[in-house]
Amino acid sequence: MSKPISCNSSQEHSPSAAGGQELNLSVAKRPHADVEMKRVLKTAPLHMASDPSGGVITFWKHDPLHDVVRPMADHVIMTFPGEPVRFERRDGKAFANGMTRPGTVTVIPAGSTSRWDIYQPLSVLQLYIPQTTINRVADEAGTSPPGDLVERTAHPDAITSRLLLSAADVLEGGAALDALFRHQLTDLLATRLLAAHAGSPATFRPIMGGLSPKVLGRAIERLRSDNATDVSLGAMAAEAGLSRFHFCRAFKESTGLSPHAWLRQHQLEQAMKMLRETDDSIALIAAALGYSSQTAFAAAFRKLTGESPSDWRRRVQWTSSSAKPTR
Repeated sequence: MSKPISCNSSQEHSPSAAGGQELNLSVAKRPHADVEMKRVLKTAPLHMASDPSGGVITFWKHDPLHDVVRPMADHVIMTFPGEPVRFERRDGKAFANGMTRPGTVTVIPAGSTSRWDIYQPLSVLQLYIPQTTINRVADEAGTSPPGDLVERTAHPDAITSRLLLSAADVLEGGAALDALFRHQLTDLLATRLLAAHAGSPATFRPIMGGLSPKVLGRAIERLRSDNATDVSLGAMAAEAGLSRFHFCRAFKESTGLSPHAWLRQHQLEQAMKMLRETDDSIALIAAALGYSSQTAFAAAFRKLTGESPSDWRRRVQWTSSSAKPTR
């Protein structure tokens, strides 16, 4: 991104260093990010999904805005999937202006406040994450206590942006698949924030070794279950005697896939089997696999195969009938 930001002060600082950041608002009285964003954006999110153990993902389309974002109880990380839009951001000591662009992220640390002027309608994906989740992930990873998050404005970070944008694909998907994905995504983004957006960046030690065959077998049994509680990342990690952070790394070491990717592949195989071997409607198959709608199932299937479920079924049935010997 060429010259994305022009500043008369640094665009990156921790909340304690920026003027006018507290507004005499005690920590206990700060609103949660979803409440404050609804007030500022003057609309409701198009999609919203929460991970009860530590994060909320939202997708918004909002009109131009000119307002002050008050100190919030959660950290806010956002990225922009659409066309560039001009913005200005001001607080007591810093001023930034430029264009929102794909591949960039904005970080609003908990407790910070600034005025925003956004001059056109904007699409934005946001993650709200409490400091307790950051602390948990740091503790599970065995890193030193995290420093304050650094305030960023349209900061180039393709890795964090891609992670957050990936949430858009599952906000309307299957319930179990989505829940597992949100658990993983929250921890992945917390890890990324510690490594790239903390005042004292964390260093993560490589994890050696995977799960034992018994523990791996039980985890896969849970993933195959129709019980949403069984598919909980926290439940699988607890049964393995590991933190969520270490369980995900060990599972991938054993299978080559994250738990979410394994479940997605398993559901794709189930879908293909049902499309090939039954006459069930696409809507019935979508419901059986736990998708919220036929549209959500079709979108997920196309993403993985390049074809719609109907087209895939017709192609496979035609190929099968053509292969039968004629008399």
